[in-house]
Amino acid sequence: MKKFVTLNLLLPMALMSPGLSLAGNTLAQPLSFSFAVIANAFQAGSEDALLSGRLAKTDQDNLAFVIVNGIKSSDESCSDELYLRRKGLLDTAQNGVIVSLSQNDWIDCRNSSGRPVAIERLNRLRELFFDGEFSLGGTKIPLQRESSNAKFRSYAENARWELGGVLFATIHLPAANNHYRTEAGRNSEFEDRQIANRDWLQSILAIAKREKMAGIVLFCDGNPLSISADGFNRRDGFLEIRRYLSEMAGKFSGKILLIHGQPLPDAAPDNTIVWQKNLGSLNAQASGQKFTVNHATGQLFGVAPTLPR
Repeated sequence: MKKFVTLNLLLPMALMSPGLSLAGNTLAQPLSFSFAVIANAFQAGSEDALLSGRLAKTDQDNLAFVIVNGIKSSDESCSDELYLRRKGLLDTAQNGVIVSLSQNDWIDCRNSSGRPVAIERLNRLRELFFDGEFSLGGTKIPLQRESSNAKFRSYAENARWELGGVLFATIHLPAANNHYRTEAGRNSEFEDRQIANRDWLQSILAIAKREKMAGIVLFCDGNPLSISADGFNRRDGFLEIRRYLSEMAGKFSGKILLIHGQPLPDAAPDNTIVWQKNLGSLNAQASGQKFTVNHATGQLFGVAPTLPR
């Protein structure tokens, strides 16, 4: 049976800090909690068993929610059958599950004749995985989608939710140079999404400042803070987003953490958040990674070594 909960009631009492009181019929916001991220679990062309196994690990832990970055590998089918099968697996998770789209989910999709069908498949993913006001999985987390704004009704994959004085949000940034196309006249998807993403980040910053949030956590596929080695040979698809994230950090008194699924170009230590003042980033592991939020520490965000084995 599915559990429909408000965010204030999301966490078990084990995660609530001592001394937190009841306000009416609602638990006060937690001072500490944990969540997990599974990033690009299908890089090796794995099948359903791998995702099922990693979700089973998250079921064993005391988590507020689970982020799944990518639902297929680049060499797997883009069929409705596969999409629906993966959605079924995500719905078996005991925790609330929020999907963050990966480039592998749609960018290189082709039909039986070999013709590109990326936009058609992207729209189908939006219908299947982002239809409704709640997360997937056993615990139904209420989400606010960018598609609730009539101006950006296509961008249901951009979702946000609040917990424990932190604002969480997904933002659609494909690792493949943000899906910037070098062919002339082929960038309408990129350009339209740029506008939607900028508006999305503006609204996130406005809410976080108004509500005096301690932090913002963004989940995405690509790492907009990294400049690729061949950046001088092509247009940088992350340039505008990178500039805006820097502006956001300058206007926000709390911390902004970007958790992405794109391997870093340099060998950064595992489980290490790379901070530039109050803007941090980390490449999440495909095997699954646990994060903590703790207001009692000056760092606010922490990374656990691993999920349960």
